[in-house]
Amino acid sequence: MSLYWPDSSLSRSNRNNWFPPLDLHESEKEFVVNAELPGVTKKQVNVDVREDTLVISGETKRDEKYKEGNTHVQERRYGSFTRAISLPRNVKVNDITAKFENGILEVKLPKDEKSAGRKITIQ
Repeated sequence: MSLYWPDSSLSRSNRNNWFPPLDLHESEKEFVVNAELPGVTKKQVNVDVREDTLVISGETKRDEKYKEGNTHVQERRYGSFTRAISLPRNVKVNDITAKFENGILEVKLPKDEKSAGRKITIQ
């Protein structure tokens, strides 16, 4: 069973939101979600499981040293961010781990072997 991409009801609550790009990989034993969060610190990121949904959220603020004067180009994103991914039933919620390194959040979602399914041979 696959994970489902973002739940827009959690992702579009205000105009200042931005949406970190995600990669999703599935192997035989786990799902891995990688979120690109450049310029974000580990303290600015929250990872939660709410019912059957993985929620990655946080907030970044514009650097105060540029408060005065004129900004001519602003391509970096500031404000709240939220990404939500519906989880399949075969994820071991209590064994989910997360690490943050070099602007990449990696969340590992191990599969429960009991409910991972099986191949059916057609007779």
